[in-house]
Amino acid sequence: MKFYPLTFEPIFKDRIWGGSKLKSYLNKSIVSETTGESWEISTVPGDISVVNTGVLKGKNINEIIELYPEEILGKNVIARFGNQFPLLFKFIDAKEDLSIQLHPNDVLAKERHNSFGKTEMWYVMQADESARLVVGFKKDSNREEYISHLENKNLVALLNESPVKKGDVFFLETGTIHAIGAGVVVAEIQQTSDVTYRIYDWDRVDVNSQGRELHTELALDAINYNAIDSKIEYQEEANQSVSVVDCPYFKTKIVALQDRFIWKKTKDAFTVFMCTNGQFEMVVNGEILRYKMGDTILIPACIENLTVKGKATLLEISI
Repeated sequence: MKFYPLTFEPIFKDRIWGGSKLKSYLNKSIVSETTGESWEISTVPGDISVVNTGVLKGKNINEIIELYPEEILGKNVIARFGNQFPLLFKFIDAKEDLSIQLHPNDVLAKERHNSFGKTEMWYVMQADESARLVVGFKKDSNREEYISHLENKNLVALLNESPVKKGDVFFLETGTIHAIGAGVVVAEIQQTSDVTYRIYDWDRVDVNSQGRELHTELALDAINYNAIDSKIEYQEEANQSVSVVDCPYFKTKIVALQDRFIWKKTKDAFTVFMCTNGQFEMVVNGEILRYKMGDTILIPACIENLTVKGKATLLEISI
């Protein structure tokens, strides 16, 4: 078997807050005007990504991991997670504000949902004028203050609203209250989990005048009531990998590709590239593979060396 970079059929998710930028901005083949998410690589039950190119086309990611665990995942990943793919990759288009929400940590998620927790990060790919994110509390709070503001429909007064622009990075530890604001497209990297506690949805209702389910009680023990600074400051360097997030669940670097980048890794773990701007090509085993903004590429662990050429911004994610 000659291993190669893998891409997958996107899994599109319609959302009440979604729009059409995944098509107009990222050239995804969506057909709805309310598509909020493109799941790029997923092993969430019911949403398993399927390879869309090469000799493995048509096989899902779990099948190829079962066939070639060490070659795909790498021995370090297997040692920690077995044959489970531990991350979920998405592009998100918020035409309207997402609900204010948070995610439980590993302990609570395992106990309540038999799931991983959901540590995640956002890379802002596009932001309309005056766009913002909701991230954490303005100042240290507590359970009683939170409940009082929630009951009085004044929760937002406690929360930090951060203006955003293209290239901004936010790291969201479990327990952090957050929401993507209207007019923002992000690349999201997270643990493999779909557990979300929705605490406020702007009093929004659907076509049947029904509000979405809230998880008020579940959230109380999961919230981090302390103010934290979730924005990550960094400085791009041409043709270099610059670290922006290094946490126990994933490591993310940003590559500002200007012409040519010789990329080397060990066989210990897979790597994923998300192209957030421009276009580029990889030379692998003498073959030229071309990619563009909106592509997400899984590099199997067994591939050690790549030559990357072009002008693009890449998120480089590993374990």
